[in-house]
Amino acid sequence: MAMAASVSSLAEEVNCPICQGTLMEPVTIDCGHNFCRGCLTRYCEIPGPESEESPTCPLCKEPFHPGSFRPNWQLANVVENIERLKLVSTLGLEEEDVCPEHGEKVYFFCEDDEMQLCVVCREAGEHGAHTVRFLEEAAGPYREQIQKCLKCLRKEREKIQEIQSRENKRIQVLLTQVATKRQQVISEFAHLNQFLEEQQSVLLAQLERLDGDLVKQQNEFDFLVTGEICRFSALIEELEEKNERPARELLTDIRSTLIRSETRKCRKPEAVSPELGQRIRDFSQQALPLQREMKTFLEKLCFELDYEPAHLSLDPQTAHPKLLLSEDLQRARFSYKWQNSPDSRQRFDRATCVLAQDGFTGGRHTWVVSVDLAHGGSCTVGVMSEDVQRKGEVRLRPEEGVWALRLAWGFVSALGSFPTRLALEEQPRQLRVSLDYEVGWVTFSNAVTQEPVYTFTASFSQKVFPLFGLWGRGSSFSLSS
Repeated sequence: MAMAASVSSLAEEVNCPICQGTLMEPVTIDCGHNFCRGCLTRYCEIPGPESEESPTCPLCKEPFHPGSFRPNWQLANVVENIERLKLVSTLGLEEEDVCPEHGEKVYFFCEDDEMQLCVVCREAGEHGAHTVRFLEEAAGPYREQIQKCLKCLRKEREKIQEIQSRENKRIQVLLTQVATKRQQVISEFAHLNQFLEEQQSVLLAQLERLDGDLVKQQNEFDFLVTGEICRFSALIEELEEKNERPARELLTDIRSTLIRSETRKCRKPEAVSPELGQRIRDFSQQALPLQREMKTFLEKLCFELDYEPAHLSLDPQTAHPKLLLSEDLQRARFSYKWQNSPDSRQRFDRATCVLAQDGFTGGRHTWVVSVDLAHGGSCTVGVMSEDVQRKGEVRLRPEEGVWALRLAWGFVSALGSFPTRLALEEQPRQLRVSLDYEVGWVTFSNAVTQEPVYTFTASFSQKVFPLFGLWGRGSSFSLSS
């Protein structure tokens, strides 16, 4: 209200004595009084009683020459500022651009103290050695930082949304698999007596728990992801709103705002915990107590609960020249003597490997590899993405599109980002490889004892092929479904 009264008082001081309105294009005459140019021009055109004489000032009656109007630019600026203040006062923004200490308009920003300054503040000694810029000039770099933060935050939000979409798809696949397992268990156990019916109840109860745990983890995952998205959206909305504000408001607490935005990174949660995934993968092992009474039945049950057998043949077009393939393409042996194999884009030329003829773009498949390392050497078994280059060195690790184990004399290693030697009670001579394309599992187990060996978790997008490799004289392998 004080500012409105002051503005009103100033407005009265710059009124035209002729029209009683605010001065428009103020001009000064010889006596020093000010009038609107248009008003004074019309006044001079009105004939007086003695038209031969010079017109007189409407206020002091001093004569003046009609052609001696002098534009009063300083007064014009004052009038313009008063009109602006009147507008500000009308809109209720009395203190927006005014220094609270000196009552002067704010023009500058001190980078060192993060303070907005008027002319008087700037001339004060406390800011003499500081970096002081005009408001818009100072706001420019911060606007650029806001844009960078917005870009990063939007990318992070997209990442978490992609994770949500991918993980929800995996959950649906797992729920479908659990439902399928339930039906298989019901149909098989329907033919058994009381003992098998008790085992059926146990397995169904475990499946129900898996189903419930999956749904529970899905709800927890969705809740977590929704919270993350809301937090990122809130930050983005805050920055977008701040970016639209005037420089003075934008610069208020700008560093703390940017620090909160720059340090905010999305968590990358998994929809299915490793423990729950392991329980689903190991479900078929729960039927092992039936093995003594119903060995045949157990084998059939595990087979139906697990994967479809894959009938593989080796692809001679991909085999390294040091690998000798059998005529039926079911066996391979390492030889230091190079074979007379025509070079092609599909053939390995440095890694002594070979692929199966048929690959997979979906489904669940299993195959068994019998390994013979009686004379030393090593054997690599796993799957490889179709787009992996086969020329030159092949890096056998998941980030390159290869998920595999290496069996050597006395130990087995998982070929992850860094090879990891596995602690096994017995080194498998027959290794079962199971591929679940949709869920993204490559599981290895001992085909004789059913002991789990290792599982890779992946996200497949291309066709994958069974991969086999040999190194060392006399090392060999053979295939079976």
